[in-house]
Amino acid sequence: MKALVTGASGFLGGALVRRLVRDGNHEVAILVRPTSNLRDLAPVLGQVRIVTGDLSDAQSLDRAATGIDVVFHSAARVDERGTRAQFYAENTAATARLLAAARSAGAGRFVFVSSPSALMDRDGGDQIDIDESVPYPRRYLNHYCETKAEAERLVLQANTPEFTTCALRPRAIWGAGDRSGPIVRLLERAAAGTLPDLSGGHEVYASLCHVDNIVDACVKAATSENVGGKAYFIADAEQTNVWRFLVRIATELGYQPPRRKLDPRLVRAIVEIIENLRRVPYLATHWTPPLSRYSVAVMTRSGTYDTAAATRDFGYRPVIDRDTGMTELKSWLRTGEVDRRITR
Repeated sequence: MKALVTGASGFLGGALVRRLVRDGNHEVAILVRPTSNLRDLAPVLGQVRIVTGDLSDAQSLDRAATGIDVVFHSAARVDERGTRAQFYAENTAATARLLAAARSAGAGRFVFVSSPSALMDRDGGDQIDIDESVPYPRRYLNHYCETKAEAERLVLQANTPEFTTCALRPRAIWGAGDRSGPIVRLLERAAAGTLPDLSGGHEVYASLCHVDNIVDACVKAATSENVGGKAYFIADAEQTNVWRFLVRIATELGYQPPRRKLDPRLVRAIVEIIENLRRVPYLATHWTPPLSRYSVAVMTRSGTYDTAAATRDFGYRPVIDRDTGMTELKSWLRTGEVDRRITR
């Protein structure tokens, strides 16, 4: 099977490329910018077709999609910075353009890496053991949530008997090799002593997703006959008590665990000020705020997901457990580039 992977220079995309090459039954192409850092793909670069281009460039998409059977679309704008126009261009419009190129080239499959954030209501609360019947919200938390939801709808609506599409929804992808994901960013702040406890005294639970688990789900979904036009939650087997988890991992790594507790009313007031400031275009595009409506929601609302549909339709089961994954992550953090950045 000939596969195209977008976002291959990123954590998930890189892991997926390495898995496809390792399996040995795929011819793999990657779409990357001229400036993309491909260091994590060094062991397999000689075994993939590199297409230099951009998701905003229809011609490079046509080149990348030529002869492809399945597209794995993991590229996205996930930064807190950016205007709605930027998020729309890189998440929604880019997905629409890639869908068109894949269909035109005769691809039969399209696997989109979405996010549970697409279902987070700005005014909502905890989402406990939810399944795919939960509708899209009336008001989105931020531009990322809104444009990921728009892109997901485009993907699911594009499904036809000749062009099978699906969307997978992992949250907080983590694992060894991650240089900039949510777990690593939180640990960086813990190491710097700037991570406050935002829990407000409440227990916050999350369904995280190890990178090996979402990669395996992508591979399985790409060959299933049951996924057409559907979205699926993908998660680890274990549910995580977020703040206890952060305290434990920070302590084991020798970092300062979050102890400074902030009054939720003060947090809401700070976030309101920050969100008003971010309406200024320059600040929206150049400033990563210490807190935002989205980051506070992720750290204060429980979000746990029922993966029964993925198990039923394409046999999804986690291939790595949390303890094994955490042992590997801690070892990598202690010896890797991220650890040196955190500790200096």
